[in-house]
Amino acid sequence: MENLTIPCISKLPLPIPARQDTIPESTTRKSRISSPRKLDVRYADKHLNYLCRGGRLAEAITALDSIAQHGSPVTPNTFINLLQSCIDTNSIHLGRKIHAYIDLVKERDPFVDTKLVGMYAKCGSLDDARKVFDETRDRNLFMWSAIIGACSRKHRWEEVVELFYKMMGDGFVPDSFLMPKILQACGNCEDFETGRLIHSLAVRCGLGCNVHVNNSILAGYAKCGRMGFARKVFERMDERDRVAWNSMISGYCQKGESEESRRLFDAMREDGFEPGLVTWNIMIASYNQLGRCDVALELMRKMESCGVRPDVFSWTSMISGYAKNNRRNQALDLFREMLIAGVQPNGVTITSAVSACASLKALDKGLEIHSVAIKVGCFKDVPVGNAILDMYSKCGEMEAARQVFDSITDKDSYSWNSIIGGYCQAGYCGKAYELFMKMQKSEVKPNVITWNVIISGYIQNGDEEQAMDLFQRMKTDGKIKQNTASWNALIAGYVHIGQKNKALGMFRKMQSACVSPNSVTVLSVLPACADLVAARKVKEIHGCVFRRGLESVLPVANALIDSYAKSGNISYPRYIFDLVALKDIITWNSMIAAYVLHGRSTTALSLYDQMIKVGLNPNRGSFTSIIIAYSLAGKVDAGKQIFSSITEDYQIVPALEHYLAMISLYGRSGKLREAMEFIHNMPMEPNSSIWTALLTACRSHKNFVLAIHALECLLELEPGNTLIHHLIRQTYERCGRFEDALNVTKLEKVNLVQSLIGQSRIEVKNVVHTFVTGDQSKPYLDHLYSWVKKIAREVDVIDSRGGVCIEEEEKEEIGGVHSEKLALSFALIGSPSTSQTIRIMKNVRMCGDCHRMAKYVSMKYGCEIYLSDSTCLHHFKNGHCSCRDYW
Repeated sequence: MENLTIPCISKLPLPIPARQDTIPESTTRKSRISSPRKLDVRYADKHLNYLCRGGRLAEAITALDSIAQHGSPVTPNTFINLLQSCIDTNSIHLGRKIHAYIDLVKERDPFVDTKLVGMYAKCGSLDDARKVFDETRDRNLFMWSAIIGACSRKHRWEEVVELFYKMMGDGFVPDSFLMPKILQACGNCEDFETGRLIHSLAVRCGLGCNVHVNNSILAGYAKCGRMGFARKVFERMDERDRVAWNSMISGYCQKGESEESRRLFDAMREDGFEPGLVTWNIMIASYNQLGRCDVALELMRKMESCGVRPDVFSWTSMISGYAKNNRRNQALDLFREMLIAGVQPNGVTITSAVSACASLKALDKGLEIHSVAIKVGCFKDVPVGNAILDMYSKCGEMEAARQVFDSITDKDSYSWNSIIGGYCQAGYCGKAYELFMKMQKSEVKPNVITWNVIISGYIQNGDEEQAMDLFQRMKTDGKIKQNTASWNALIAGYVHIGQKNKALGMFRKMQSACVSPNSVTVLSVLPACADLVAARKVKEIHGCVFRRGLESVLPVANALIDSYAKSGNISYPRYIFDLVALKDIITWNSMIAAYVLHGRSTTALSLYDQMIKVGLNPNRGSFTSIIIAYSLAGKVDAGKQIFSSITEDYQIVPALEHYLAMISLYGRSGKLREAMEFIHNMPMEPNSSIWTALLTACRSHKNFVLAIHALECLLELEPGNTLIHHLIRQTYERCGRFEDALNVTKLEKVNLVQSLIGQSRIEVKNVVHTFVTGDQSKPYLDHLYSWVKKIAREVDVIDSRGGVCIEEEEKEEIGGVHSEKLALSFALIGSPSTSQTIRIMKNVRMCGDCHRMAKYVSMKYGCEIYLSDSTCLHHFKNGHCSCRDYW
């Protein structure tokens, strides 16, 4: 290489002593500066290299400046050494200074330019590296290798492929070192065609037997999901190493073909290759991604027994797998086990564990993991900080959340959205709005998620006016178009605050605005239709689901099963259930619960048996439905056995709903003493729902003494409940305790307690009509009262025994004809069709008289009556009710 002379660009004094043979000792310093002479090139290079080797790069740059002042030449090797020192010390600032000197050289050495590209790339400025590369005319293979390697390290895979084609256009063919990098890029951006081209190129260039190249070809095909091509390469390989086996196993794992990957895993061992840590981790990660966490855990245990110690990746994969598959408690147990095993978690592990705490709202465990994050030093990582912030927000600890938020230096949009969402969730919409305005002035501007979070916050807290204002301002002030999630926030908010009609109205406006509903929309709006007078609306939404191709989305199918059942339809849920190919536990539970709701206990129990046969273990929801089904069927012993199995066979701690179901089981069969004994033996204090369940049993079996006990317990728990005062007064009167009844009456007057007024809604010809007990306001009511009296005479509905039941409403002699009778007469007078299905919603419990009348009407007119009151869904048909006279 020729020596390069750098023109003088500085007047800095020479920092190194001149050699005796160049500048005489007698010469003064002033004369030396004013009359510079060329330094010996070997001496200059030697001194610069000496400084570089000593790590004194800044001094070398200063020396380079002084050498340049004297017009001394610098060799390309010296520049290369200087640039290497910049790489070693990660000094891009000094590297730019050296670049300035190189730019002044008239005849550039291509190897210096290659090193310059590498310096920029390795010091973190790939854009500068690309700029130098693009400005260089005489590129060599080394320069192409440098820029492609730089892009590969930064995972800019599409750019690597683009450079490959430009390289070929310039007449350069990648060598055995470069081909694997390009093939890796093809695999990661799933560019199958380019991968095939490089494969053929490798064969033509005689690299078909190169193990490293073959492994890269195989891995590229596997990452593209072309396992047939990968298999051919694998089978033709003369030498297979662990890398080849891992690529094949990973490829099948990626495609979800776990059985084939497991077969290859076993074949690898038979071929003499004992799986290493990487192989085990590939398998563990694969099964976790497929949701088969138990199999993954079994593999990790086997891995330990084979002498391979799980590393942080193994544990993180397991913790993340359990957390993402809604098994968060087990994820946290594994995190604790990981710490005991002495494996230090990384940022990803901490993030997964903290996110599990956030979902569970497990503040205590979240605090422990927060301290671990501080101890291992990853607390300042933005993803970890964001996860901890989100955990505190979801646990309602906004002071702690704010402290974490303030401590995050490089806040991103997730940081802002988490703290704003946390304040909204906690009901502090004012503070959320203050932060929202502050965010607008920061470097991180509100995005569509931010707007949606604050809109959702306001409407969830009942401020629909402010929510709608923000919804409109989103487009004008924020310059952001409302997306599907924006509409979903409003729909879900209206459902949350009980404005079901507004939720449905918003759903229709969304469709009119040509915004496509997604599965979240459907899951948000369906609860607004899960009642009897909204049966047509469920069908309307089902039609939307069908048009959008959302029927295959499992949560949507599950929600449709539930909503159809609650709207009084059992045939459609079964149709949807049978269509679902891959049913989960929620699908089975929804269908079983639907049959229980409609009083079809035998079908529910049969379906439960089918679920067990297909290998699904029941969960808490399954057991609740099954105990109720045994209750409906009168199978007390079977119900007791299934309750015992919850703990004994499935290690599940029974919850309140299971105890309620057991009281119903005893109550329906008249085993009130056993029910009381069961309540006394409960491991928890009985609450209002427990005593209400016992009261239902006492009503049904006319045990007024025990009913008084249940009511007195209720009154102690809820002293201000109007309904309890009303019921206990009735019960005292039935038992002849008139003095106690009088005291309750006095208390009612002091507290201005009013009796509940029954209200019923019915849909006739697509119009919902509302009737109130004793209503006299409508002109056509005379016809309805006449019809009711006529039916009453036929069935002798008036209780000739003096009214021995405990009812929520006043007797009709006092309060007037009950609302459901008016609704029923309105439906039948208008169109007395024998095939008619009548659906009525009532706000309070149906009385015994009305229940007997509905059974009689269903038999006389041959119609089906669905009536949902405050306790259950009644399905009257042929003179019978699905509740079997227990409600």
